[in-house]
Amino acid sequence: MKIMVDTKELVLKGVFFLESGDFDKALSFFEQALLLNPSNPDLWNYKGTALRSLGRYGESMDCFNNSLKIDPRDKFAS
Repeated sequence: MKIMVDTKELVLKGVFFLESGDFDKALSFFEQALLLNPSNPDLWNYKGTALRSLGRYGESMDCFNNSLKIDPRDKFAS
């Protein structure tokens, strides 16, 4: 039995749902991944993208700003 969920697995599922247009499900997976690895700027970008897709622009900007605080050279922060 696998106790620890792999962050990569959560991200892959989140990206799948993001690309499928199921932004709520995508957001859920990205939030779970962030619980495991809150200092990963890519995860903040994914969460921001999902929130932006849901029209939650203020929250998405917070995520992109968190990403930039972690890695100021992050060229993917939208």
